[in-house]
Amino acid sequence: MISTQDEVIASTQHEALMQQVEHAALALAGRSREIETQRWLPQDIADTLATAGLYRLLTPQAYGGHETTPASFFLVIERLAQADAAAAWCCFIACTSSLLAAYLPESEAAAIFGKPDLKAAGVFAPRGRAKACVQDGVPGLQVSGRWPWGSGTHNADIISAGCLLINDSGQAELLADGTPRVLSVLLDRAQVDLLDNWDSFGLCGTGSGEFEAKDAFVPLGRTASLFDGARIDRPLYRFPVFGLLALSIAAVAIGIANHALASFIAQAGHTVPQASSKPLATKAIVQDAVARAEASLRSARAYLLSSIANAWQPAQQGAAMPVACRRDLRLASTHAVHTCAEVVRRVYTLAGGGAVFADSPLQRCLRDVQVATQHMMVNDASYELTGRLLLGLPTQVHTL
Repeated sequence: MISTQDEVIASTQHEALMQQVEHAALALAGRSREIETQRWLPQDIADTLATAGLYRLLTPQAYGGHETTPASFFLVIERLAQADAAAAWCCFIACTSSLLAAYLPESEAAAIFGKPDLKAAGVFAPRGRAKACVQDGVPGLQVSGRWPWGSGTHNADIISAGCLLINDSGQAELLADGTPRVLSVLLDRAQVDLLDNWDSFGLCGTGSGEFEAKDAFVPLGRTASLFDGARIDRPLYRFPVFGLLALSIAAVAIGIANHALASFIAQAGHTVPQASSKPLATKAIVQDAVARAEASLRSARAYLLSSIANAWQPAQQGAAMPVACRRDLRLASTHAVHTCAEVVRRVYTLAGGGAVFADSPLQRCLRDVQVATQHMMVNDASYELTGRLLLGLPTQVHTL
């Protein structure tokens, strides 16, 4: 029998995960400025999240992971983002990077992902080049490249990286449809050099600078294509991989927006603007804005959760994933992120001059959510992609 989304969310596993994320949120209290200043997560925070099992939400149960449902995953990341957006971002990156465990040969996956405190990070974008080679009798790939957006790499034990497979002629190997074949390769932290170039507007504490590898050897057993389908045939690994990535970003954005709105409401009852004798909360414009913000956030969140549930059903049944489900996941995630950005901008503006200072959570929320809107999974191009599908136009959907 297929569980409904409500049953999934009410499961014992989910309740335990929400308890863990509540403990993690308490541990993060008061540390956001420290995280921003360092520009990556302090190691004790990453260790806490890993020990709590929050980096293993999407890791297969066969290797000791939670293999939780997409809805549960969303809710955990959303809650963590209310405490600190950078920590939530690094957490979801660790989780989505660990999806590779379902694609690797069992022995290799168990050896790597079976470690309970493993910290993973990674980038899908194929900014590397991989050439077939043999080292000490072991077939593998020689990997070189430089990858941007290496969130969480400062704390990671392993780092996945997207590569083009280069043939003997020096050309990228192509699939039947003419697109390049993209492989994800799993590098040890020691094979990677981190570049200290993460100086960002928002999400400052994610450590999302570039990393590079030069002629690193990767055994074939530590490489896989996310387009080939997972070796583990279970519902979570039939769910759209890129849909999981998009909804992760939306979960962070919704957590940020809820934190911003709650902070504004808490301040509005006692903050008296200049040239006024009454608190912000007594002003009609503020009352109107808070109501609209609440409705917008709840609506966007409900649409996303509905889209997650609609895609989860065929994943549980083992049926082919309809393009419409993948489309709606992407559209709902994109809509949620941009809705959150608008909500945060509105309450930041209404809060007045006090919001510009470093001790205001609203200015950090504003910066963090704006950076989230720039991600390729939820930026304006995602509206174009999903719009083409809604209009019935021919569209490339391999990264949907």
